[in-house]
Amino acid sequence: MFNFFEKRDSQIEKDVISELRWDPSVADLNLNVKSENGVVTLRGDVQHFNDKTTAEEITLRISGVKAVANEIEVVLMGEYRKSDTEIAKAALEAIKWGYKIPKDIKLSVNEGVITLSGEVEWDYQRLAARNAVKTLLGVCGVINHITIKSKIQSENIKSQIEHALKRSAEVEGRKINVQVKGDNITLTGKVHSFWEVMDAGLAAWNAPGVRNVNNKLKVE
Repeated sequence: MFNFFEKRDSQIEKDVISELRWDPSVADLNLNVKSENGVVTLRGDVQHFNDKTTAEEITLRISGVKAVANEIEVVLMGEYRKSDTEIAKAALEAIKWGYKIPKDIKLSVNEGVITLSGEVEWDYQRLAARNAVKTLLGVCGVINHITIKSKIQSENIKSQIEHALKRSAEVEGRKINVQVKGDNITLTGKVHSFWEVMDAGLAAWNAPGVRNVNNKLKVE
């Protein structure tokens, strides 16, 4: 079995670079990758915010990566450059056509950065709103201020989350502690990759009424 504890920074860098080159959505990007004790820093210029976030997501799924410092800059050129008005109109249409997104979401655009606000029932709706606008031309960043308005109603929410974690292939068999305080969930324990950290966090967010997940899981 592969030993996660012995992976060196040089190997992490090679693995991240190989994975970035393997994924066709970002294969043509010229990015610099540096790892220090499992903390990977990404640098370079891209023409779209979605390229920046995709590179980060790809890096996080590499074993041995504990955290990512995303210092990639979005540099808009040619057809990628759009006015804030054009971006705002396109974002409103994207939210309008998103069937998982409540239609009362509000947004503002400043220098290509979209800020989303409003209230939804579930975290997946927050993510759906963000995903709907982050791929639009001219977008340099997305700030998601959408909040969850429902409250935890189930008394056994802790056991529900624990069962959800056990069902997850990524975190099955890991020792993860779940603490519930009001509508806030705190996860503690150790896992083998940052991908498992995210997977456990998603499982917690899927619980009804959760407003905040404090993910304190550590990568061994």
